[in-house]
Amino acid sequence: MTRTILLAFLALGMAKPALAELALTIPLDRADASVISASHSCAGGEPFTVRYVNAGANALALLPVDGEERIFVNTVSGSGARYVSGEFVWWSKGADATLENTLEEGSLKECPAQDHPSGE
Repeated sequence: MTRTILLAFLALGMAKPALAELALTIPLDRADASVISASHSCAGGEPFTVRYVNAGANALALLPVDGEERIFVNTVSGSGARYVSGEFVWWSKGADATLENTLEEGSLKECPAQDHPSGE
């Protein structure tokens, strides 16, 4: 039996990883579902768009960080809406928002809204 398991591990180790594309679908046909966009700018930098997706228990924020689109998930917050993606935290309340890399001391950036959020 040990030999069979060992051969199976060898066979798995020799197999090339399969390249696949993963698609995420969130049904927006619910009465409480929405997609809202808002333009922000951190510390006077270039404006960027944040898309907030809310559908029942799912609450996400999609925004670019370091040139890459990231998906942030909503977490418990005492005030406003707090979203996390890896080491990054996006916190918004009204027109105010901040972006922080929790692994870098002093990385908190003020990112006020440049316009009022619009539903899609």
